[in-house]
Amino acid sequence: MNDASSTLDATITGDLLIGGEAVAGRDNAFNAVDPKTAKPIDPPFKGGTTDDVAKACSLAADAFDAYRETTLEQRAAFLEAIATRILGLGDALIDRACTESGLPRPRIEGERGRTVGQLRLFASVIREGSWLGARIDRAQPERKPMPRADIRLRMIPLGPVAVFGASNFPLAFSVAGGDTASALAAGCPVVVKAHPAHPGTSELVGRAIQQAVKDCGLPAGVFALVGGSGNAIGGALVANPHIKAVGFTGSRRGGLALVAIAAVRPEPIPVYAEMSSINPLFLLPAALKARGATIGRDFIGSLTMGAGQFCTNPGLVLAVDGPDLEAFMTSASDTIQNAAALTMLTGGIQSAYKSGVEQLEGHKNVKTVARGQAEVGPVEARAGLFVTDLTSFLSDERLRDEVFGSSSLVVRCPDVGSLRVAAEALEGQLTATLQMDDGDHEVARSLLPVLERKAGRILVNGFPTGVEVCHAMVHGGPYPATSDPRSTSVGSLAIERFLRPVCYQDLAEALLPVSLQNTNALAIPRRIEGVIGKD
Repeated sequence: MNDASSTLDATITGDLLIGGEAVAGRDNAFNAVDPKTAKPIDPPFKGGTTDDVAKACSLAADAFDAYRETTLEQRAAFLEAIATRILGLGDALIDRACTESGLPRPRIEGERGRTVGQLRLFASVIREGSWLGARIDRAQPERKPMPRADIRLRMIPLGPVAVFGASNFPLAFSVAGGDTASALAAGCPVVVKAHPAHPGTSELVGRAIQQAVKDCGLPAGVFALVGGSGNAIGGALVANPHIKAVGFTGSRRGGLALVAIAAVRPEPIPVYAEMSSINPLFLLPAALKARGATIGRDFIGSLTMGAGQFCTNPGLVLAVDGPDLEAFMTSASDTIQNAAALTMLTGGIQSAYKSGVEQLEGHKNVKTVARGQAEVGPVEARAGLFVTDLTSFLSDERLRDEVFGSSSLVVRCPDVGSLRVAAEALEGQLTATLQMDDGDHEVARSLLPVLERKAGRILVNGFPTGVEVCHAMVHGGPYPATSDPRSTSVGSLAIERFLRPVCYQDLAEALLPVSLQNTNALAIPRRIEGVIGKD
């Protein structure tokens, strides 16, 4: 695909994208809102109806068998075509995403790079082929006392997948984000529910995917984009019998609502929901003594990045009380007081953040350490740093609730042993971070078994904001970080969420899938008689 052919018309019409066409919505109209001005952005979007959802899901089901048996090269080329089409949107996409989200241009440009990068990562995963999980145990007709049948296994896609765009990542966790990329890589058609905070951005990216479907000669039902300002469309999408799995990033309340719908269907389906995490940061004694002030400054940089609107934002700090902690507290306090108020993604997110901060400020056992600079814009929020003692933290579960935004609570622990006590009290987390030096190894060794049970990713001497898209990344964790701790929503392992194993016993060679035939025509890794190779 050359550069000229990859250029897309960036006109936004407010339509749904179903069956390879733009479809006018028939439900209540709504507009995106510029969070910097609180003013509506044209054009208006008319929401979809349950009939629109049913049509999109039916077309996805019709497309499934053809799409899942595309060759590895065809499917990889499709993901690469999506990436090319997204880049072809140029500044129109960047400008619209900035306007709808209030996020700065470098952040959106970086997010576009990540979106394109993960599509290309999954293209390479598809071509390499180990995700197919091919296993062959050949027949042993002479085995005594019973002969063994010829038994072969491969992974196949689950079926059409519903993906919900996230509010805080209008590109990387949205229409062409990680859930969509991994589901399409697995061979699953995707129906996306666009987030109402950035419908224009969603339409532009949706049109890029829709055009890539046409470019690659795939069935039109491989992709659809539906939307609306309420919850009815999302509920209908999860309840539709053609949908076989769900990818979601958002609040605990929203995720659990989808899990409940999926659980009571005549055919229950998996919901991979990323929901809630406060991402504890443990300041171990030697590190705190050696560089407490530096850690305090850098911690606030992480806390306030993007107005704290990251699922990995460090919302909790645990450390042994004493003079060394005071150096950290002074540095963090000084830094946060100079932090400008930043625009949040939506008025609803700002309202929830302010409510969470007010609860901390009003708690009898919580002290306000420092606040950031006052708000100027209509949807801005001030950063906040608070402190409590371990007894209060352990006795009041409200102090372990996520406050989505640039707010963090420091817990003063009486001794090193109490760090583990505090860790045991935590819910499941996306991340847990250890700030440590060589003298902290014994303390870290005592914490690691707990943190392995509590978190999906353990960091050392860094900060959790920022998730690398690579093969070894885990972006998931025990409940309530996610609804299913066995998976990740970032990295190449994410493809496994949308696959299931099928075993073929004594099937004729001519009827076997290509990946399981005697000749390894795909040149993929296979486990034959327990040994992995490319035979």
